[in-house]
Amino acid sequence: MSRIPSKAEILDWISANPTLTSKRDIAKAFGIKGSDRIDLKRMLKELEAEGHLQKRKKSYGDPDQLPPVTMLLVKSPDDDGDLFAQPMEWHGTGAEPIVLIIPRKGDPALGQGDRILARLTVVQDEDHAYEARLIRRIGTNPKRILGIYRKRSEGGRIVPIDKSASSEWMVAEAAAHDARDGELVEAEQAGPKGRMGLPRARIVERLGDPSAPKAVSLIAIHQHGIPDNFPDSVVAEADKAKPMDLKGRTDLRDMPLVTIDPSDARDHDDACYAHGDDDPKNPGGHVVWVAIADVAAYVRPSTALDREARKRGNSSYFPDRVVPMLPDRLSGDLCSLHEGVPRPCIAVRMQLDADGNKIAHRFERALMRSAASLHYAEVQEAMDGAPNDRTGPLLDEVIKPLYAAYAALKMARAARQPLELDLPERKIILDDSGKVRSINFRDRLDAHRLIEEFMVLANVAAAETLIAKRAPQLFRVHEEPSPEKLDALREIASAAGLTLAKGQVLQTRHLNALLNAAADTDEAELINISTLRSMTQAYYGVENFGHFGLALSKYAHFTSPIRRYADLIVHRALVTSHGWGKDGLDPAEVDKLEQTATHISDTERRSMMAERDTTDRYMAAFLSERVGNEFTGRINGIARFGAFVKLDETGADGLVPVRSLGREFFHFDADANTLKGSDSGLIIAIGQQVTVRLTEATPVTGGIQLELLAIDDKPLPRGGSRSPAGRSGGKRKQAKAKRKTDKVKRKVIRKKR
Repeated sequence: MSRIPSKAEILDWISANPTLTSKRDIAKAFGIKGSDRIDLKRMLKELEAEGHLQKRKKSYGDPDQLPPVTMLLVKSPDDDGDLFAQPMEWHGTGAEPIVLIIPRKGDPALGQGDRILARLTVVQDEDHAYEARLIRRIGTNPKRILGIYRKRSEGGRIVPIDKSASSEWMVAEAAAHDARDGELVEAEQAGPKGRMGLPRARIVERLGDPSAPKAVSLIAIHQHGIPDNFPDSVVAEADKAKPMDLKGRTDLRDMPLVTIDPSDARDHDDACYAHGDDDPKNPGGHVVWVAIADVAAYVRPSTALDREARKRGNSSYFPDRVVPMLPDRLSGDLCSLHEGVPRPCIAVRMQLDADGNKIAHRFERALMRSAASLHYAEVQEAMDGAPNDRTGPLLDEVIKPLYAAYAALKMARAARQPLELDLPERKIILDDSGKVRSINFRDRLDAHRLIEEFMVLANVAAAETLIAKRAPQLFRVHEEPSPEKLDALREIASAAGLTLAKGQVLQTRHLNALLNAAADTDEAELINISTLRSMTQAYYGVENFGHFGLALSKYAHFTSPIRRYADLIVHRALVTSHGWGKDGLDPAEVDKLEQTATHISDTERRSMMAERDTTDRYMAAFLSERVGNEFTGRINGIARFGAFVKLDETGADGLVPVRSLGREFFHFDADANTLKGSDSGLIIAIGQQVTVRLTEATPVTGGIQLELLAIDDKPLPRGGSRSPAGRSGGKRKQAKAKRKTDKVKRKVIRKKR
């Protein structure tokens, strides 16, 4: 008996194959024979009666009309934010029809390139012929390839820059887009495998010289689909923006709020000020003000600026450039809290007791004027006794009170015990041409920690206020680790002679106890990395599940609306809940908050991957001139195909392929996370100190390959047979040779007879 497909499968087939929609075609596609055709006929009639299909002659399609259920390719939103689509197949005699997508509450966010199955309705409209309601997404976007084009006599090939790519791609001459040999190109899959078993592609964009230093971040931007050009309508809207006045705002222009950022900061979206609390009921207490750029005043819901900001989700930061969420007129000017100019802000006044606990807070929509734009190092130097011309006049009135409030907050933090990982952050320094000059580890100063604690406190205040007002909002959620990941962490800790408590509700203080026990030992980096890997990915959501890593039950993102759309949503929620104006959350925005949360969580991960890939490529470029040199490092990952090593000097990650580990076979133990030599018994595990030789560094892919020389100062064993597999391979060769000899002998015997 044949398997009868479901109605959904039939609709999928018809949508994907509009020229093969007769009952015979459908039966053939699903292998339906004999009496089972009766059931197929019944299902087709039911689909027709339900309005899913329209029968035309002997098929269920019409070459001059789209079927009621059609597969569509989603296009980019227009200037009004409307989402249009085009049919995946069109064989009509007229122009290809335009389809307007009508989203419903609960539909997933759709983006350019998505393929969807949709139910169509014919409409009489001047700019579109159909309206579509989403049934579901189908499959994935066409596969995109970024690589180097190599021209041949007929067409050419694309060599992917992705270090995990397994093959090259064939490009027909007509699909080459006039690309030149050696150019960096972006292409998409154009069909199944062709000659020589290589997949086919068509070039969609030429990106220029791949060896140019500043092409590194450009590669990541295109590879991960990060929008890096603002539409004209968005720029025009930003250019019309004007400075805000005091109307409807609290005047904070005389308060000495200061911004403290990295020395190369491109925008300033937060400022702070602190002083001792003069309330006699709060002896030894502090008052902390945090003022944040009022982006909501400029980026209104349902405008071109808002749609583009939501589309991007966040700014993306690379060593040589920023892809901002907002045009520079806003991000670098009107919304940036520059020194000495009035700027609109949303400020929160927070009252702390002597132990650093927040006992009260209130929000204000205000106008401020930054007293100074400072950077971390000069603020720290001022506190350490070396003020400069900028920090000297501010030392007693501004800087010392900030540090006094921070000292109290440190006590509250110690009692709360958020997760205290010790993982140094790398900083890539480029010269004027974009070439890597050096790779350093970022300094962690008290000035950094001070700002971090103030921002965390302000984020908590925003979440608490909106919860109290029962206002819709987006929470920053970080759930606790899964039991499986915790068990894996316990095994690693146990192997290092350490203990992670079991049989109780996990809290960050338990993990901190493990990290403290490992501190200043050879296992410190292993335990820190393993603890980080046991964590879940933080995300944005409409439900409040708390923030495990910060040990906070209520947390939202409020402090960076210039670079994060989530913070802009929280600002709008504060505007609405306080009745500050008409530029808060509108009902349509509230209806799609869950959809927005999913979308911006995805864009955040997209930026993180692009930034990481860019760092890898810069690392490979920096090390490419040192191939053959020896380095020390630690193993920070194990896979079936090899071991990953983090180099001490630069923090770069490289791969030791398992094929390079001598002649013996190495068994991969997924549970123990080790590789074990079958002959020598050598065990390669996470956390081991190693000496390696750099054998390959490929800037275009970011790939770094290493040769393992020693583990814990002991040279790697050499020699021996390849492995049991190698020995069995030898036995197979001997057996094959014997069978061949026997076959020759039989032939000789037959001839003699």
